[in-house]
Amino acid sequence: MNENLRRIQQGTHHDPFDWLGWHPLPDGNQVLRTFMPAAEAVEVVGHGLMTRLEGTDCFEAKLPSATDTTPSHPALRWQDKQSGNWHDAVCPYTFPPQVGDLDLHLLGQGRHHHAWKVLGSHATSVDGIAGTRFAVWAPAVKRVSVIGDFNAWDGRRHPMRVRGDSGVWEIFIPGIAVGTSYKYEILNRHDAIVVKTDPYAQQMFMRPETTSRVPNDVPHPWQDSAWISAREQFDWQHQPMSVYELHPGSWRKHPDGRFYSWAELTETLIPYVTDLNYTHIELMPVAEHPLDESWGYQVSGYYAPTARYGTPDDFRAFVDACHVAGLGVLLDWVPAHFPKDDFALAKFTGEPLYEHADPRRGEHQDWGTLIFDFGRNEVKNFLISNALYWIDEFHIDGLRVDAVASMLYLDYSRKAGEWLPNQYGGRENIEAIAFLREMNTVVHGYFPGVLTIAEESTSWPAVSRPVEIGGLGFSMKWNMGWMNDNLKYIEQNPVHRKYHHNLLTFSQIYAYSENFVLPLSHDEVVHLKHSMLDKMPGDYWQAFANLRLFYAWHYAHPGKKLLFMGSEFGQWAEWNVKKELDWALCQFPAHDSIRHVLRDLNRLYRDLPALHHYDFDGRGFQWIDCHDSDQSVLSLIRHGENPDDQLIILLNFTPVPRYAYRIGVPAAASYREVLNTDSEYYGGSNCGNAGMIPVQPHAWMGFEHSVEVTLPPLAALFLQAC
Repeated sequence: MNENLRRIQQGTHHDPFDWLGWHPLPDGNQVLRTFMPAAEAVEVVGHGLMTRLEGTDCFEAKLPSATDTTPSHPALRWQDKQSGNWHDAVCPYTFPPQVGDLDLHLLGQGRHHHAWKVLGSHATSVDGIAGTRFAVWAPAVKRVSVIGDFNAWDGRRHPMRVRGDSGVWEIFIPGIAVGTSYKYEILNRHDAIVVKTDPYAQQMFMRPETTSRVPNDVPHPWQDSAWISAREQFDWQHQPMSVYELHPGSWRKHPDGRFYSWAELTETLIPYVTDLNYTHIELMPVAEHPLDESWGYQVSGYYAPTARYGTPDDFRAFVDACHVAGLGVLLDWVPAHFPKDDFALAKFTGEPLYEHADPRRGEHQDWGTLIFDFGRNEVKNFLISNALYWIDEFHIDGLRVDAVASMLYLDYSRKAGEWLPNQYGGRENIEAIAFLREMNTVVHGYFPGVLTIAEESTSWPAVSRPVEIGGLGFSMKWNMGWMNDNLKYIEQNPVHRKYHHNLLTFSQIYAYSENFVLPLSHDEVVHLKHSMLDKMPGDYWQAFANLRLFYAWHYAHPGKKLLFMGSEFGQWAEWNVKKELDWALCQFPAHDSIRHVLRDLNRLYRDLPALHHYDFDGRGFQWIDCHDSDQSVLSLIRHGENPDDQLIILLNFTPVPRYAYRIGVPAAASYREVLNTDSEYYGGSNCGNAGMIPVQPHAWMGFEHSVEVTLPPLAALFLQAC
């Protein structure tokens, strides 16, 4: 048997285009060869039956030399072996390469910023013939085939063309339509076969299915042009930003356990969040993932919005509606690690490819996940292109980058001997640092006004400082220190708080070293950490008063704000990804009052420059008195750019009312309460300062004037000069 025939029949031919398709003959004519294992007979329409070769499933026909009227892709008809029915077809091996040389060069250099437009599957037309173009990076293997229902999942039927030494394989298959399921079958260099989903698949089927799906590339009719235009000029350093973090699959559920769709979330979530005066939502990861319990942080489809809530176009419509409603959308993004599921990225060619080959650098033992090989151009390209993909294709306004600390340190969560130092003997992951800097530079270069936010839990310097001055280039960083210290403080019994006063004040030592977000996130209300309300000490009334006070301190402290869903109405139970929030609690006034106070805190934060203009600048914050630990009272001033933009804030962290409490004030004017968390409207005792608080020419605490106020129990006062 001809060697080409044997290898085509067995599925071991490394380049089927070298023998299938059109080829010239010595007599000046040409031969057309095709491979159809399911066919009893094949004919070239207008030229008769093709010849079966040596009992194989290869067919050929000798045709006259090409003329201007000879079709490049002649129509074929084939008879099914089992049914006897005849079907129309076009041979995929008559089509030339579809991926350009420049694309291949940029992919190899790690600088193809729009790789998703080249790799993956794309329904298109070539020479007027409809079909789908497939392309995948799989270096150092013998064969890659597209498999699916359309070819009985037979890897011999559609082997792909390899493009030189790029490691990119591609093929255009006529007749493959939007919605078709597919995977890649890879014959690796050790003659082992692995079957994988498409790393660049833009759509996948609902779990437990793991197949890729040909996406619809028809552009979405966006309605948010005004938002996108304004975003380019977004002065985020001086504008308010309060974020409602949520997990779309457990915010609400249908009674039968079904997820809310993006369309249903549009109708319910958007008005709910805008009513509470939030500026942004942050979605926990919505890229495809196999296990609900991973919350989306173990991603199997980096380019595919999860099928749990609808199609990619449904997600686009949701983001569009958010923007039209004046609500920004941030997205959790997970470039630090990926799961070991054998259908996805792990050992993509049967050997490590996307992950570092050495487990001392390529595996998170604690998490049971794999670590990207950040030093490999194509892997770096995969991730940077993915960051741009979510912003470009879905108009996402910012990426919160998960687990940055695990990327920066080679010894992260590792014992001695379990990690490899860098080339200089240090613990810093030089390749990951370079990747993060490049990612931030590229994202901000393409999309001014889009934010990148690091979840970085150590004291790594200059995380949110520009790359050109040695920083990592993020817009902002989560302030984990503030979160840990202040939660530890508020969980203390008030009688003991005076011994922990420094937990409230310590953050001012470093508050302006980074552009900080103050996160009260999902991580703080799971794994036996208790819900926000359940963290609060005291009886029922005191627990709610403590929570209202703590949220007021959250907004009084410089930094952007983030709160996880359910915390806004004081859910008692920890967050459970398997069920919806305990919405029934909202019918109780004590719980609904938490929403009322957050609605007003967000309104003040948005309306008063004193509370947001200098979130990242020490000029916006001034202690009046931070030393009254015996009474557990803080008093401070927040400043805006305009000298008249001032707000005085007092916080009483004990259940003891303080009468005739004197503080110095900066203005020779009367003051009025603009917020009192002890108001009966919020479920408080209504202790406070009715009407105006007159100023007195009594020097105090370094100020020429002072006032005497009543401090309600476990409450905060926001005072504004009249």
